[in-house]
Amino acid sequence: MQYIVIPIFIALFIAALYFLFRKKEPAVDVNDEFPSNWKKILEQEVAFYRELSSEADKIRFEKGIINFLNKVTVTGVETEITETDKLLVASSAVIPLFGFPGWSFRNLDEVLLYKTTFNQDYETEGNERNILGMVGEGAMNRMMILSKPELYRGFQNKNSRQNVGIHEFVHLLDKADGKVDGLPKILLKSEYLKPWLKLVHMEIKAIHENESDINPYAAKSEIEFLSVVSEYFFEQPELMKEKHPDLFDILEKMYAQDLA
Repeated sequence: MQYIVIPIFIALFIAALYFLFRKKEPAVDVNDEFPSNWKKILEQEVAFYRELSSEADKIRFEKGIINFLNKVTVTGVETEITETDKLLVASSAVIPLFGFPGWSFRNLDEVLLYKTTFNQDYETEGNERNILGMVGEGAMNRMMILSKPELYRGFQNKNSRQNVGIHEFVHLLDKADGKVDGLPKILLKSEYLKPWLKLVHMEIKAIHENESDINPYAAKSEIEFLSVVSEYFFEQPELMKEKHPDLFDILEKMYAQDLA
């Protein structure tokens, strides 16, 4: 997650570029019946949806997609937006909330898809373009930015433990209690807070000592640890249960989902 204080002139410049280059799709207009071509896209692209064990669960996932797209705009910046783009963004939001029927993100209005990675000044050209996604702050509040190629990569690589869409939506969940601190109090019951923090510090220590298969970016902070291990949990649950059983157990409780 990136924390950026933007001077007024930079914010105005960014806003000008945004309105100049964005290609905004019209609001989603769907009936109660989920479009059949959308079902095909989810079956092909989203393993989480494909592996749901019942038709009722798939219908609930689909309703979550519709609810998200009716509330949040997906906008392309220097890139065209397709149905698959919108469905992958929406799936990234639905997956971490799937254990909580009826929940939705109330702290987000728009997701911007960039044509590539970007830098601290939101530029997609030049050096230091190492940012894959971020939750906006300040002038970009209630917005999320994702690199479109990285969004796709998170869903297409079956052996990956990374998914930038899920990563950023977990940051939003962390933010929902008013404080971004790696302690999502809306998800984690009070009796699990101390065990969670103990595991966080143990795993960060293991990462620093090169004794963990968790993405080293998790060791940057408790905030990033939450999002990184959540990616791992949703992308490779069986591997996480094998390698990190205690961490897997508390994440199952946190997200109210039995993935193994």
